[in-house]
Amino acid sequence: MNTPLNPSASVFARDDLAFLAALCVKHDCVVVSDEVWEHVLFDGRSFDSMLHVLRDRALKIGSAGKMFSLTGWKVGFACASPALTEQFVKAHQFLTFTTAPNLQRGVAYGLAKERAYFEAMRAGFQRARDRLVRALEGEGFVTLPAAGAYFVSIDLAASGIGMGDEAFARHCIEHGVAVIPFSAFYENSGAPALVRLCFAKSDETLDRGAEALARAKKSA
Repeated sequence: MNTPLNPSASVFARDDLAFLAALCVKHDCVVVSDEVWEHVLFDGRSFDSMLHVLRDRALKIGSAGKMFSLTGWKVGFACASPALTEQFVKAHQFLTFTTAPNLQRGVAYGLAKERAYFEAMRAGFQRARDRLVRALEGEGFVTLPAAGAYFVSIDLAASGIGMGDEAFARHCIEHGVAVIPFSAFYENSGAPALVRLCFAKSDETLDRGAEALARAKKSA
């Protein structure tokens, strides 16, 4: 599972996690919980980890790259009960031989940051989200709620765009902006007509992107 969820930017509520935890206990399952966006939450939300409701059956995956906006570092970590951690370590040694020590030191420094650092980070991303959404809505786009991560999605059909998501994504490139079609996340057909945008950008880039999307919409 993944919360906050990429690409939809939704966040599982604690009741959702508890429901999943009950199923795991009933069916003797373990959850690998991708929680790399745990610090990128908006509108006053607090984060609930799968470890909070299923401590002995959950393996939490974290990402320093996402937490500190250093995605190129590709440094992550895992947390679990001792029994699960022992098994994870056995598998991990065959997947990743080592992570550069200086990157590990940098991550340790970041993890010791005060709460104010993360609050300021969230506020900055939320401001960018709101700026982009306002610009899109002003051009007649309909967007999905973005509760976490730094993505917002456009509902093409609700926005009056008859193209499929992949066709519209290719059309957008012709107008100077790149978007991700939701079908890229689906193995089979049947993906909703949605495209994903990233708002971890400067104000200038967000404004230029919204203008390009407006041009693409008008000529779709």
